[in-house]
Amino acid sequence: MNWKIILAALLFLPASWTLVSRLNAAIDRAAASYAATQYEQSISDHLALIENFQYSSSSLDFNLGLSYQYAEKLEEAAANYDKATLAPDPKLASMAFNQGGVLLGNQQENEAALQKFKSALIKDPFNENARYNYELLARWMQRDQERKEQEQNKPEPSDFAKQKKAEADRLVEQFRFKDALQVMTDALAQDETVAAYQEFITSLQEVTEIDEK
Repeated sequence: MNWKIILAALLFLPASWTLVSRLNAAIDRAAASYAATQYEQSISDHLALIENFQYSSSSLDFNLGLSYQYAEKLEEAAANYDKATLAPDPKLASMAFNQGGVLLGNQQENEAALQKFKSALIKDPFNENARYNYELLARWMQRDQERKEQEQNKPEPSDFAKQKKAEADRLVEQFRFKDALQVMTDALAQDETVAAYQEFITSLQEVTEIDEK
């Protein structure tokens, strides 16, 4: 009886070892194809882990998302990042939120992207990539809103304002930026509709400051 039990154990264990070995080899293949930037192959290798071994993990979802992203399959990438945001590891979840935000930002879905970056920071306050992305996007959105408000409130330039703008343009063509700025500044003091060219004036100020350094 004991001999039969030992034989059964010996017959069973190699099959388990083979399965584990095959799984580890499949994981190595997926990692290698991603590291080699072979993203289409990486997608296939990661999907094989799911289909052939019923292997699932938040790390796999995140890595598959990266592979899809670099293969420019953005919908699939976003779906896998969303899965990875449920990771029990807050750092991994934070990274997934951040990558999802990057995708949305590239598609100019700025409000949604900002929320992703915020969620990334909630999960991991030390995620510096997410912090940078959040602050940069928030600042850009604020400036964009200010530009829109300026456009809406921008006065119609008078003939005098148009004349001074043309004069400043000629000076710019001669690289006389400081003189051009002086023309516009003096004109603004005389005619408030010169404010229609505020963006141009601001650009002249920035160029002049650079020249003076």
